[in-house]
Amino acid sequence: MTPKQTQQENQENLPEKHSAISSLEELANVVDYSLMRTLKRDPDARTNGIDHAPRQVFSGHYVPVKPTPIENPEYVAHGRALFRDLGFDDSLARSDGFVRLFSGDLSVVPETMSHVGWASGYALSIYGTEFDRQCPFQTGNGYGDGRALSILEVVTRGQRWEMQLKGAGRTPYCRGADGRAVLRSSVREFLAQEHMHALGIPTSRSLSLYVSKTETVDRPWYSEGSEAMNPDTLVREPVAISTRVAPSFIRVGQLELFSRRARKQAHPTAREELKALVSHLIDREYAEDVDREAGVREQMISLALAFRDRLTSLVADWIRVGYCQGNFNSDNCAAGGFTLDYGPFGFIEAFDLYFQPWTGGGRHFCFSNQPAAAERNFRTFCTTLRPLLDDDPEAIEQLDAIQDDFAKVMGEKLERMWASKLGLASVDAELFAELQTLMTTTPVDYTLFFHELSNVPDSIEPLKKSFYADLDAADVSSKPSVQNSRATSERWSEWLAKWRSLAGVDDNKSATELAQARDDISKAMKRVNPKYTLREWFLVPAYQKAAAGDYSAIRELQEVMTQPYAEQSEAVEEKYYRLKPSSLFHVGGVSHYSCSS
Repeated sequence: MTPKQTQQENQENLPEKHSAISSLEELANVVDYSLMRTLKRDPDARTNGIDHAPRQVFSGHYVPVKPTPIENPEYVAHGRALFRDLGFDDSLARSDGFVRLFSGDLSVVPETMSHVGWASGYALSIYGTEFDRQCPFQTGNGYGDGRALSILEVVTRGQRWEMQLKGAGRTPYCRGADGRAVLRSSVREFLAQEHMHALGIPTSRSLSLYVSKTETVDRPWYSEGSEAMNPDTLVREPVAISTRVAPSFIRVGQLELFSRRARKQAHPTAREELKALVSHLIDREYAEDVDREAGVREQMISLALAFRDRLTSLVADWIRVGYCQGNFNSDNCAAGGFTLDYGPFGFIEAFDLYFQPWTGGGRHFCFSNQPAAAERNFRTFCTTLRPLLDDDPEAIEQLDAIQDDFAKVMGEKLERMWASKLGLASVDAELFAELQTLMTTTPVDYTLFFHELSNVPDSIEPLKKSFYADLDAADVSSKPSVQNSRATSERWSEWLAKWRSLAGVDDNKSATELAQARDDISKAMKRVNPKYTLREWFLVPAYQKAAAGDYSAIRELQEVMTQPYAEQSEAVEEKYYRLKPSSLFHVGGVSHYSCSS
């Protein structure tokens, strides 16, 4: 089933809307704090949640923390599709109590709800290598949710959701920072999550976005038109709080922290804490994949297999739509197998295997290396389970085999993905290699090219809409450029002819058969090749206007980018289905950026 079909089926199978939740009192009826109820609180924590100074957290699964509300919050947007999925009335998003709650003020909740949220710790592995030294205490006990605070778990329509504020102030894990998020980064994450969901890719979701009308912070950023790699100025920006939603926010790095402690026997209950967290992960994310009546070995093996399946499918989907995570450390890898943490993300435009939007990411987290980065995170995941299997050599052997087969499974899923993207039954290696070469040397826009190819053109003329270089020009001086344009044009024509033959849309059919074959292939390809992706140069003017109090561009982008496969209006196509302007290449904050905050 394709991503678009899955999305449509999910909408069709939603229960009928009876009484939508429209108040905090009604919201209180579906709240259930399973994490705080079943896992261990940091024994050094304060029960009132006034715990905002950086400190080491030695044990326990979470720290109760009271959010710091933003001043004078104002509504910007809410996730309309998610509201429908949750059974929330749209009017709730603008109601006073809801605005205050999801801008960090827990004093407004009914007495049956918690007046504190919770922050969790995790470890850090960069491309599979364990790190402690970035921790301010040099011990690894200071990593964790520095500005993310979960405040609710709700169970609606048979599904559990955790709701987490981004930018709700300091926690013990803040490492000296202010715990705030600025409007710029909040807009990016808010729009990206719902766009990815609409693309059919597992992801955290966007509930709401509120901005302070009076509170600001200074952040390093890029001056207008700067081509510097790193921020070159300080910018005063409004603070905001976005709320992201997922079945859980357990990360591979979180499991890793407790596994490291168990491995090192950091305290007497370290192994028990790891076991409890893994058990909680299964309950929250893998209840349908793991038999809870089975023994530990069977449960861990089932868990590893299920996570491998999800992670490999996820990364194949990222490549399919041209998404680059940018920073895929273990702490940015959701143990539930979905996309999490939209900081230095980006969608590839001019095709480049080494595309990397984050200035600090390097090639190990670039576009084409995401499968390898995922494998490193999966190895870390498997390592976290080992202390629970230390007396079972056979189970360790099984786990090793699952780990060693990651690249094979990943490769198979990538091949199937490329075949569907190209409208073929299987990938022809020579055809694919030539395509990558041509896409790089021309170069082409990734999204536009595959969508134009989905129209099954007779010649390369329609494909030229996706070319950043003019192959018909005598002197090619565009940026990026291509050499020997006539020879390149001929190679494109030869490639297209071979592709049409393999796809079964050459001239060896009757007119009726050919028309039917083209229609079938085009429809199938358009289900996996989106027409619209969330380009950074769309986002920049949207958050700039929002900083001045105009949220219309955000709402327009939300409308367009939650229908990425649809043929929308001519005005939308003219505005959003086009090449990146040459003047924006290499511009800081558009083509590249430091970690967005």
